[in-house]
Amino acid sequence: MKMRSILGALLIFSLSAMPVLAENLTPEEIKKLVDEAVEKRLQERERREGAREPQEGPPGEASQPGIGALPEVGKERRAQKQAPLSFGSSGSGRLVYAKPFVSYPKAIVGGYMDLQYRIHRNAVLETGADGIGTTNGYDQQRFVPFIYADITEHLKFASELEIEHGIRGNTGNNEISLEFAHIDYLVHELLNVRAGIVLIPLGKFNLLHDSPLNDLTDRPIVSRLVIPSTMSETGAGLYGTFYPSRTGKVDYEVYFTTGPCGYEGDGTPRVSEENGTSKSRQRKCWSDDGFDINNGKAVSGRVAFSPMLGVEVGGSGYFGNQSATSYNPLSIYAVDWTLQRGPFELIGEAAWAYARGNRLAIPGNTLGFTPGSLLPGGSPLNPGATHPQRLWGFYIQGNYHFMPSFLTKLSPKRFGEGSTFTAVIRYDRVNLNMDNKGENAGEWEQISFGLNYRPIEDAVIKMSYQYLPKSFNPVSGQRIHDSAFVMSVATYF
Repeated sequence: MKMRSILGALLIFSLSAMPVLAENLTPEEIKKLVDEAVEKRLQERERREGAREPQEGPPGEASQPGIGALPEVGKERRAQKQAPLSFGSSGSGRLVYAKPFVSYPKAIVGGYMDLQYRIHRNAVLETGADGIGTTNGYDQQRFVPFIYADITEHLKFASELEIEHGIRGNTGNNEISLEFAHIDYLVHELLNVRAGIVLIPLGKFNLLHDSPLNDLTDRPIVSRLVIPSTMSETGAGLYGTFYPSRTGKVDYEVYFTTGPCGYEGDGTPRVSEENGTSKSRQRKCWSDDGFDINNGKAVSGRVAFSPMLGVEVGGSGYFGNQSATSYNPLSIYAVDWTLQRGPFELIGEAAWAYARGNRLAIPGNTLGFTPGSLLPGGSPLNPGATHPQRLWGFYIQGNYHFMPSFLTKLSPKRFGEGSTFTAVIRYDRVNLNMDNKGENAGEWEQISFGLNYRPIEDAVIKMSYQYLPKSFNPVSGQRIHDSAFVMSVATYF
């Protein structure tokens, strides 16, 4: 109706501009002429639009998958009545363009990357030559693409592909794997379902470990060697949030997953004084197919309570059998805390791990030891020491965010809203073999002082000094006193 009125007005205006034609026409003749012209214009418009848009009604041959013109990916949409793609669909090479995501683009691609340069007092950085280390070097440690998608309003997909040390090629030192890839079915804020490769909710750092988020380059030692971040397994579970009070909030996650991989195929324990629990992750398993080798499943969960904004305390746990031939469970428990007030933050995490029977030979081992006997060689410095069963550690970190006013005045574009500096201090301490009371490499201690600059919240330039009174040199296999200067850059994209 609106279009008809506009066309009529334009036509009347044109008649008024031609008095020779209009002065001999009666009002009824003018109205008839206007109606005919408007109807003709509307018919022409409908014919043009009909050539571009599908007509209502049952789908015809042109609306079938793989039939008709190729879509312009990301712009054209399928007909609303188009039949879904199935094994009953026909077509040639066009069928590859009949996928739903081509017609309804919903996926979001992003990710993050980091680059670091470090200088150590000792030659602790490994090189290509066996047994030789170096004191400094660059490392593109992580390149991590994300793919997220809204399948429907209630069905979501999220994934993260991690590429570590990608420049190293196919040497065994690089790592390309799915960090997580899961489907979420949203039922209610209180209860939602997740299935796929999931991040294990063991401590808070394992859930929020992205390089651009963290104010220091290196991850906390306890979050690498007692909680083997990043720890993910295949499985399913539930998560949700509820509000016990006006200002309080409780978040929870619980999953039933594949479980740890705590032994090599010959029965050698993968939980060690040198590497902690980091080699027991499913993604590090000796099994080529990555399937379940432990003859059981693991259960994990985390509950976090926030009584008010800026305060959160979390407790989490993990329990699962790590042997294919016996009952040797790995249990890890953790607490984490976050306190924020103005520009100050105090964060931290503590964890305890118990690898039951890890120092004993298991049935079916090919090491030549009677099942149940002590396995020596658990310490790089003490060949007679047994493999560790108990591990623990913690870190505590203070952050102070600030922006000097003179920098804002000097260059408001570079040091304006959204930019910030952060001063950081962190103390790390772990013991990766509490059962070995003698000289061992299981005790690690580190103090880090850092300063970073964020031009925006999602990108950061970091530098830090590390004092390591108790450290371990993986090149020489010795415990050392070390120090290091580390610089890095990280950003989301």
